[in-house]
Amino acid sequence: MSRKLLLHILFLICTSVAAQQNADFNLDFENVKTPQKLPANWMQWGTGYQVITDSSHKFEGARSVLMKAPEDIKPGTFGCVASTLPAIYEGSEIELKGYLKFENVVGSVGLMLRIDGNSGPLQFENMQSQGIQGTQDWTQYSIKLPYSSNATKIHVGALLVGKGVVWVDHFEIFIDGKPLAQAPGRKPAAALLDKEFDGGSGFTISKLSPTQIDDLTNLGMLWGFLKYHHPAVANGDYNWDYELFRILPKIMANISATEKQRIIHQWITKLGPVKTTSKQFDESTAVLKPQLDWLKKAGFGKEVETLLDSIQHASRKDTGYYIALQSGVGNPDFQNENAYGQMSYQDAGMRLLGLFRYWNMIEYFFPYKPLIKEDWHAALREFVPKFAEAGDETSYKLATLELITRVKDTHANVYNQSPSLDKYFGSRYSAAQLSFVENKPIVTDFFNASLSKQSGLEIGDVIEEVNGKKLGDIIKTQLRYTPGSNMSTRLKNLAPNMLRTNDSLLTIRIKRGTKTMNLKVPVYGQEQVNLYANYNKKDTCFKLLQPDIAYLFPGKYKNSYLPKILPEISKTKGLIIDMRCYPSEFMVFTFAPYLLPEARAFVKFTTGSVQSPGLFTFTPVLRTGANNPDYYKGKVVLIVNETTLSQAEYTSMAFSTAPNITIIGSTTAAADGNVSPIVLPGNIRTGISGIGVYYPDGRETQQVGIVPNVEVKPTIAGIQAGRDELLEKAVQILGAK
Repeated sequence: MSRKLLLHILFLICTSVAAQQNADFNLDFENVKTPQKLPANWMQWGTGYQVITDSSHKFEGARSVLMKAPEDIKPGTFGCVASTLPAIYEGSEIELKGYLKFENVVGSVGLMLRIDGNSGPLQFENMQSQGIQGTQDWTQYSIKLPYSSNATKIHVGALLVGKGVVWVDHFEIFIDGKPLAQAPGRKPAAALLDKEFDGGSGFTISKLSPTQIDDLTNLGMLWGFLKYHHPAVANGDYNWDYELFRILPKIMANISATEKQRIIHQWITKLGPVKTTSKQFDESTAVLKPQLDWLKKAGFGKEVETLLDSIQHASRKDTGYYIALQSGVGNPDFQNENAYGQMSYQDAGMRLLGLFRYWNMIEYFFPYKPLIKEDWHAALREFVPKFAEAGDETSYKLATLELITRVKDTHANVYNQSPSLDKYFGSRYSAAQLSFVENKPIVTDFFNASLSKQSGLEIGDVIEEVNGKKLGDIIKTQLRYTPGSNMSTRLKNLAPNMLRTNDSLLTIRIKRGTKTMNLKVPVYGQEQVNLYANYNKKDTCFKLLQPDIAYLFPGKYKNSYLPKILPEISKTKGLIIDMRCYPSEFMVFTFAPYLLPEARAFVKFTTGSVQSPGLFTFTPVLRTGANNPDYYKGKVVLIVNETTLSQAEYTSMAFSTAPNITIIGSTTAAADGNVSPIVLPGNIRTGISGIGVYYPDGRETQQVGIVPNVEVKPTIAGIQAGRDELLEKAVQILGAK
């Protein structure tokens, strides 16, 4: 059966399924098979809350859904009723409408809409930022989100966070303003019809020879080049993962170099001819240029090189099946990438796919590739045997984490939990939080205050050995798997892993003052040790330290607080902005203008190109502020350190243009730019800084960070005395008594 006929048949099936399932989605909650249980096709997300069908309160019909908070609300719990629909509709915008009635809500309530693709969540909104609470009779609410062409699932629902009770009723979904029943069905890409390797690649391999390593290295680069350059692949005409699985055994067979060239030529020719263009990018505006010299050095042969030359100069659209640029920002959107969450880790083809997918994403769409400061092509050759021979889950995921670490980007890490990695590093944690002070790991806080006494550790203790291993050996081993843009950030990321184990106790040698002692320290699971317990840990966003010194903590800040905060700040002679946090709201165009007498340039970006993969060009400079004679005329001190990351760094760049500002502290996390999520086989969730962020004069921020005017770092003595030496220095600079 031809590919076109299959497409036509599947299109008709999807259209009829859409019409059939509209009647079964049960968006009005009326179909209930068992009283009190949730309506058909609905489920409970979250834990600890009562979520049931209710007939005593309803907007229309006979039933609604009730969500009620428990008396004792545990951290991280919430109530949510949700349903999942197939994303089989054509359109560009989706809207969810629903009616809510609520009583005595303290926290937030709202609708929930999430759009997923093969790679994971694409768009999400739950109305929490609106802070809807209190008591309200039946009211219709609405959420609108972009509806991506690579969406696979639509999740709809309602959410209660905090105290209170909520009733939900009468949901409606619209695609481009049309009710779901009237939305046209989507024509699937041909890549979705290829099912040959749904059960795995079937590719196995033993220890590699040097020639095989070279062949796989060249194949990985060629596969990625075609993925992002050939129009047929960009159109979604081929499942490019499965094309790799088809070519792998042929290239790895014991055949001559001439025969391999013939197979590659045949493989590329199958994709069809391309239309070339004479249009070239403007080299004068290029910050990074495509590096494709290797095409003529890989030994593919003259015929293949001729084909590749035409593909290099092919006319391409500005979006593709596997890659697009996020609207309004320009960071890469790696779409339609299968997570292969149920892959077999003995599948060498899947493991090599993980390597090739990630390597090529970095090769063509990482704005800071030169800052890797090593030969990225040589890195591919180095990692080919590591991935090919990693025959179990732990080895494969460690190889992936090591590769991610080599990118030197604080935004690049393994985001999702992995039992195999937890077992490798230790699934149980000490309650003590470590930080590197004076290049030594020091206890600076506790993740669980109630367990602090049981630990035997005290704030200010210096860790010297763990389970008989010296500090230097531990750091050397851990750094191999600890990503970060600079060493201070890598040490910050490494610190929580130093006190991990699969046992019930750790033997730790510490130095406390002038004494050295050994301790048996208990460890706990993550249900007792919340590693994020001290994240943005402050009691308020604003206070007066002294009558004439104001203190602002952006980690708790809300733009809605401005009318109350600004008059108080205006009365002071000095303002301290403590950016040792992540801003809870975007402040660049709300608070920053208050510090500026006029509009000032603070940043410019580089963005990549789908039409010319590997090309990055500067955007115009961006300004914040406006003519403002009433700007803040007092002194400003901005505090930063390695916890100042991403949006915090971006915000600091805007603030740094203010007159009379002094930046104190230490170098920041040095990873700026919107994050582009990446998913790799085995459902490994990672990402990269997706756009380049530079000062208006072209100076780097990546790996450099926000460099303070006055370097101030905590000392061991200061930690032991319970002092905040950076805050003390800020007050001193402002000239306070």
